[in-house]
Amino acid sequence: MTIRKHKFVPAVTLVEVMAAMVVLVISSIGALSYQYYAARDAQKARSQIIATRVAQLLLEDWKSTGGSSEYNPKALGLGFSSPLPIPSHFSRDVGQSLGIPLRDAVYDIVVDDVAMMVMLTWSDVAQDEISRVILRQLNVTVMFGSSQQDISESESEPENLSPVILTTYVRVDGAGG
Repeated sequence: MTIRKHKFVPAVTLVEVMAAMVVLVISSIGALSYQYYAARDAQKARSQIIATRVAQLLLEDWKSTGGSSEYNPKALGLGFSSPLPIPSHFSRDVGQSLGIPLRDAVYDIVVDDVAMMVMLTWSDVAQDEISRVILRQLNVTVMFGSSQQDISESESEPENLSPVILTTYVRVDGAGG
């Protein structure tokens, strides 16, 4: 009598299949989270670039008036709102330590679906009595959100980006200001 030995054909067990599925799920989750964070960071960068360009535009235009205390961004016709009262969360976050707020107001604008509010501040930093020249510091601060939001809404914004602040100096008599 011959005894036949059964040779087992190599096969994939349930444990091996489950282990492979776990590895596949973990790598998929990693790739998807990478994609999510990359898209979110790209949106943040886009918002920061837009805010910086708005601030630079205002700073250069205001500088061309010699830092006039009568400057009004709404006159540019680019979508800036009329002067609005400074919201409490704006002054708490950035403070008015940069100088005197122009018209004691902020201006709202929306560019490429990015809502921003802009505060223009100025301060005279030096004065030469003999030549009658005043050196004025001009600041443009751009925060994300709208001045119409209350504090609870602004904290819940997904972006939570820091404000953009640009500064320059101008001679007040330099351009008729």
